[in-house]
Amino acid sequence: MKKVFFAIATGLLLLPIGCSADTTTVAVSASPQVQTITAEEASLIMAETDSFVLLDVRTLAEFQETRIDGAILIPYDELMDRAEEALPDKSAVILIYCRSGRRSALVAEILLALGYDRLYDFGGIMDWPFAVIDS
Repeated sequence: MKKVFFAIATGLLLLPIGCSADTTTVAVSASPQVQTITAEEASLIMAETDSFVLLDVRTLAEFQETRIDGAILIPYDELMDRAEEALPDKSAVILIYCRSGRRSALVAEILLALGYDRLYDFGGIMDWPFAVIDS
C-alpha cells in the first residue's frame, strides 16, 4: 500500500513540473535562431512567400552543374567577405542549402552571428525532390 501511495504521490508531484516544461517548450524564444526544415517545407515557403532569398553555399563548379531555380551563389568560403553586400536585408527570409547539409548548417550559424534573423536551413540539394536546373 505504501508503494502504491508513493507512486501516485510522485506522479502527482511530477505532473505540474511536466506541464510547466511543456509550456516552456511551446513558447518560442524571442532571440533569433536557425530553423532546420525539410526540402518540402522549403518548397512550401517558396510557394507561399513573396520575398525570400534562396542561398546556395556550394562551390561555383557545383552551382554551374546543378542548382535550384532562383538561387544565388555565395560559396561557403566567401561568405564572410560577401554576406553584408550580397544580403543587405538582415530580416529577409533566407533559405539555405548546399550539397549534403553540412555547409548550409555552418553558414546558417555564421549568418545568425552576423545578425540575420530569419534563417531556414533545408540541407542539401541531394535531398531536393523537386526540379533543378542542370547545365
